[in-house]
Amino acid sequence: MANYTTSDLKSGMRIIIDGSPCIVIENEFVKPGKGQAFYRVRIKDLKASKTFNKTYRSGESIEAADILEIDMQYLYTDGDFWYFMNQDNFEQYAADNSAIGDAKKWISDGDVCEVTLWNDSPLIIKAPNFVELEIIETDPGLRGDTASGGVKPAKLSTGSVVRVPLFIDQNEVIKVDTRSGEYVSRVK
Repeated sequence: MANYTTSDLKSGMRIIIDGSPCIVIENEFVKPGKGQAFYRVRIKDLKASKTFNKTYRSGESIEAADILEIDMQYLYTDGDFWYFMNQDNFEQYAADNSAIGDAKKWISDGDVCEVTLWNDSPLIIKAPNFVELEIIETDPGLRGDTASGGVKPAKLSTGSVVRVPLFIDQNEVIKVDTRSGEYVSRVK
């Protein structure tokens, strides 16, 4: 496994701290008036999803993490695990609920998601930025409702609820931004 020195650390680099994969958010060099120079590193633990600061002496060695980010196709869920397939070699991976996180509100069969792998196990599942989902339940739209610019809740095929304009009807397919959870447009 490769190693980095503290001066090599840059934002986005993947390292291992206490046996856990982490990503460097920020690396700041500090040279006090008295004493030895050091690096103050802001780090996010990918397993625990927690952010913390760690201080390293100048020139200290840190182990690099072998983390892959691969686009995979979502296949199905059995309730406990979510199954994804690598489209290059057709290998399947099972992700637990902690790895899937909020992405479960947006993904449906066949969607291509970004999967972060460490030691051949999924750590983080990232839904596509935009998804097209069908509205399964919403209040009926009334004629002339487009002028007021109002919104109403709509339940999607994945179970999530988004606010949509009043003219959107049940069984229509809409485009949703998964980063903000907001309605973008109607799909024709």
